[in-house]
Amino acid sequence: MGCFSCFDSKEDEKLNPQKDRDDSNRKQPHLTAPSNISRLSSGADRLKTRSTNCSKREFLGIKDAPDVQIAAHTFTFRELAAATNNFKPESFIGEGGFGRVYKGQLPSGQVVAVKQLDRNGLQGNREFLVEVLMLSLLHHPNLVSLIGYCADGDQRLLVYEFMPLGSLEDHLHDLPPDKEPLDWNTRMTIASGAAKGLEHLHDKANPPVIYRDFKSSNILLKDNFFPKLSDFGLAKLGPTGDKSHVSTRVMGTYGYCAPEYAMTGQLTVKSDVYSFGVVFLELITGRKAIDSTKPQGEQNLVAWVINLLISFL
Repeated sequence: MGCFSCFDSKEDEKLNPQKDRDDSNRKQPHLTAPSNISRLSSGADRLKTRSTNCSKREFLGIKDAPDVQIAAHTFTFRELAAATNNFKPESFIGEGGFGRVYKGQLPSGQVVAVKQLDRNGLQGNREFLVEVLMLSLLHHPNLVSLIGYCADGDQRLLVYEFMPLGSLEDHLHDLPPDKEPLDWNTRMTIASGAAKGLEHLHDKANPPVIYRDFKSSNILLKDNFFPKLSDFGLAKLGPTGDKSHVSTRVMGTYGYCAPEYAMTGQLTVKSDVYSFGVVFLELITGRKAIDSTKPQGEQNLVAWVINLLISFL
């Protein structure tokens, strides 16, 4: 399932990420965006400063953000080509809206996942920029760790910690005959961990970060099925002050997108909560959010569950 085709290119809000509530009063240093990140462009969606005197932080829409250096390592394309054995098919491990993902190994011996932007795909430089900034600012055990990035020429690549068990989707749907389904305790552990990651985005970041693409394929699993949220290219800063929502063009994945957001473009953290509910139904039932192989009336998981509940009343 793909993403809707629009992404709001304006991020005028402030991002003041907080750590856990226990140390929320601790002073954070100021964010400085690397110059090769802030210069990214993509044709009609080219990011522009409003004046020649605009600072890099103002340009990124985070001029009031805390002053912290982005810790992610900058890789050259040559280094990542070497790490993935020149992106050969045997290194390929998956594909999403951003592009293809390859397993690689750095000279230090660390195994990583390298995601290469498909220049003809659904996402572009803006999503690349958002993901680098979000994962550089937001840290939590249930959020995937960004190790580094590459903005070499027209190449755009992201380097993450490697998640050996793949995605939750891999363990829920279309299982081969020799693969055991997840047991109930594991399913609930995954749901709990994913909820903690989402809670961090909604309650610890100020203003809140709205994920916008919560789905089973974006929940990656480490050893012992420890879940981490991934793919933050569609993330959006939430409302501040007395605002109840953020108005934006609709982005998300069909079947997971909250209906009120899809109809009005008014985005709140509740949009993510709806998507979490869809994933929770997938965990409980083993069904896909959208399954065209099912009979009419059962293809949409949420609609099927609602009808099932009504039939018991």
